[in-house]
Amino acid sequence: MTAGSPTRQGSRSYAPEESVTGEGVALEVPVASIGTRVLSGLIDVVLHVGLLVGVFFAAGALTGQSSEAVSRTAVIVSFVAVLVGVPTVSETLTRGKTLGKLITGLRVVRDDGGPISFRHALARALVGWVEVYLLTGVAAVIAALVTARTKRLGDLAAGTYVIAERSRLELPLPPVAPLALEGWARRADIAPVAADLAVAVRQFLPRARLLVPEARQALGRQLLARVLPLVAPPPRPGTTPRRSSRR
Repeated sequence: MTAGSPTRQGSRSYAPEESVTGEGVALEVPVASIGTRVLSGLIDVVLHVGLLVGVFFAAGALTGQSSEAVSRTAVIVSFVAVLVGVPTVSETLTRGKTLGKLITGLRVVRDDGGPISFRHALARALVGWVEVYLLTGVAAVIAALVTARTKRLGDLAAGTYVIAERSRLELPLPPVAPLALEGWARRADIAPVAADLAVAVRQFLPRARLLVPEARQALGRQLLARVLPLVAPPPRPGTTPRRSSRR
């Protein structure tokens, strides 16, 4: 299944754009649905409210005999520690998960599909303070409805989105080398490939049979000319681009 293609019944929708890792590997990952994200968020809100109640009791016991300024400072610190600190630390240590995401099988990843860092988690938590708690989640839902990867405002600010780890991912069959080139393919060594070239080849192979012969030959020769200098030993002289499915 390719990104943006219709899904079979029972499968989740996939990211309309492919995520490309630093190694030039194109990923088609299932994007979390809005309903699942709302459920995950509600679980986290309940957890945070419970933590706030406990922190407030503890802060009240410690600052009961203190001045009003100290009490107000304790309240502010408690809010920041729970509503910003807890999700930031949780997503940083677990590479993109909170309790709600752990239960619902979700994970936050960077736009390129890689794991998030402290910077991403902090940006999501700071914006989440506003969109989830001050605006009661309305802004987050609206943003998720109008963005391609159901991103809330925190995701847009941090450069992240949420994937569904438990969804079924249907992978295309790997391309098969022609019989005459199988021996060469087993011993050939490929140097590091630029990300744009790796993605271009990866997209061409499964789609080659859908192209008209003239376009398939032209594009195949262009890609071959770029890849050949990176392959050692080169294929035998006279080898021409062929459909990956042909034996």
